[in-house]
Amino acid sequence: MLGLAHLDRPFDYLIDTDQDADAIPGVRVRVRFAGRLVDGYLLDRIDESAHEGKLGWVERVVSAEPVLTPELAQLCRAVADRYAGTMSDVIRLAIPPRHARTEKEETPPPESVVGVPDGEGWDTYAHADSFLTSLSDNHPRAIWQATPGEDWPTRLAELAARTAAAGRGTIIVVPDQRDLDRVAAACSPLLGDRCVTLAAGLGPTARYRRWLAIRRGAASVVLGTRSAIFAPVADLGLVVVWDDGDDSLVEPRAPYPHPREVAVLRSHLEKSALVIGGHARTAEAHALVAAGWANDLVAERVDVRARSPHVIALSDEDNRIARDPLARSARMPAVAFDAVRKALADDRPALVSVPRRGYIPSVACERCRTHARCRACHGPLQVHADGAVDCRWCGRPERAFRCPTCGGRRVRALTTGARRTAEELGRAFAGVPVTTSGGDTVADEIPTGARLVVATPGAEPVADGGYGAGVIVDTWAQLDREDLRATEDAVRRWMAVGTLVRPHGDGGTLVVVADATLPAVQAVIRWDPVGFADHELAQRVELGFPPAVTMASIDGSPEMITSFADTIELPDGAELLGPVPLPPGVRPPAGGDRGEQIEGEAERILVRVPRRTGRALSEALVGAQVRRNTHHETGPIRVQVDPPTIG
Repeated sequence: MLGLAHLDRPFDYLIDTDQDADAIPGVRVRVRFAGRLVDGYLLDRIDESAHEGKLGWVERVVSAEPVLTPELAQLCRAVADRYAGTMSDVIRLAIPPRHARTEKEETPPPESVVGVPDGEGWDTYAHADSFLTSLSDNHPRAIWQATPGEDWPTRLAELAARTAAAGRGTIIVVPDQRDLDRVAAACSPLLGDRCVTLAAGLGPTARYRRWLAIRRGAASVVLGTRSAIFAPVADLGLVVVWDDGDDSLVEPRAPYPHPREVAVLRSHLEKSALVIGGHARTAEAHALVAAGWANDLVAERVDVRARSPHVIALSDEDNRIARDPLARSARMPAVAFDAVRKALADDRPALVSVPRRGYIPSVACERCRTHARCRACHGPLQVHADGAVDCRWCGRPERAFRCPTCGGRRVRALTTGARRTAEELGRAFAGVPVTTSGGDTVADEIPTGARLVVATPGAEPVADGGYGAGVIVDTWAQLDREDLRATEDAVRRWMAVGTLVRPHGDGGTLVVVADATLPAVQAVIRWDPVGFADHELAQRVELGFPPAVTMASIDGSPEMITSFADTIELPDGAELLGPVPLPPGVRPPAGGDRGEQIEGEAERILVRVPRRTGRALSEALVGAQVRRNTHHETGPIRVQVDPPTIG
């Protein structure tokens, strides 16, 4: 467990006779390496070693619990190779820290008997019957497009129950705790004690206890956030990743594997079924369908239209918008106010989605419009309800702002946050209760009746029966981000709001305050996430961006970047882009969980290769890191394959 590229290989050690019984593959051990004791795992027992020199002895077997199963070891190796990382870094993500007292506890066998649930809920989706039938004896792979208003936790629970009834295991990965609670509530009646949840909020002891129950076979269905994708489920029959475009699924520690890609690897290695689902669709998921590796699991258009809300955007063909001279400049045009008034008049709640939390989260110089930045960390300044100004990143107060461009001393708002929006709407709709959800205060559900809800993306509470109206404001803040996936992410967030609104046949209306001619807005109007993902993928192919190609980013100081670029032995067809400077605000830490920081100036280079040579690129990156370590080059550097953000 050394975490260095040039040491990322097995080492042979001798085992003493008194360790023979406990030294089985997968156990934790302590060995002496380079004069110091280090932790490791026993991968295999062999009779003879190919090493010609003298072998050392295993100091001790830390635990007789075989936590690194052969399947998990194979997966960790594959993930390390895919992401140009080390196997030890992947194992740190896959296996939680040991708790000796917890290992001594007995794990009771499961008592619940799982039956096969009916599949009526899946009748909406074409070819779902054959997919459900093949779950028990095959390994189908599908990209599931959930319809608006779909009870997706129940649908996933039904898949897990069918798999468990066939005697096989299931892993379901969701973005956050709110989604995890919903899936757990749906799975509990069908699976009982055969189902466990894994999340960081459990605490180390409870998490390790449940992890051991999975490894010992007492639980066959695992629900969790991103690290649950590595759960040691025996005889894995199904892997599910829900809403794979959510930022919460992005791993912040080296080698930064995405659960979607780990699920694809695991489905291939362990011959298990795979479902990647969501209300929207990422280009990466659609690429699996385009390549013929996975199948579509979508509903008929007539069912999609019946379940989706009536979507309104800013179009000159709409008479209400044409008659409103301020429709395209107002933050909430008259058509949005009309939709909210109608919902409130029908005694139904209305949802307003705001992309920024806080009061005024971004300001600029009043005179020259230069973005106001923190003097210490260069982060954006924000204004609170009491007028105080501080940095949104480091919290440093700014008591005497002075613009570095023109010397101005006053600021103006660039964006309006959820709290300020709630304050303004409370005045516009006097007497109507207003609920704010976002940041540190997230509401899971709201009571029935007329109510205004102002929420940030991902924090929208569920309304019983659905919202009568939904309004998405400040759409430019999502579309104008300098990010390859900005448009894709905007469509995903807008559709997430739309799924909470009642169907148009029941009076539900979704107002997207954006130009109706934009492709992203058209995708929501038509409710066509598959067509939009196909369009996005075609653009990525034309421009040469993931997933059409394999791309790696390397961040570090200018000296380290230059040295690393000279060391890489690039495969045929590779293209080197950059270096370009990294602003302090977007500079990531290097080394993942090792905590190294890139100090001073930082640059980034990108390496792009055809998808078919992605493995060769990972090998080249590992080789460059090996040579760097061998030559004792110092200085933090960060290597990411297919980075989640390419700005």
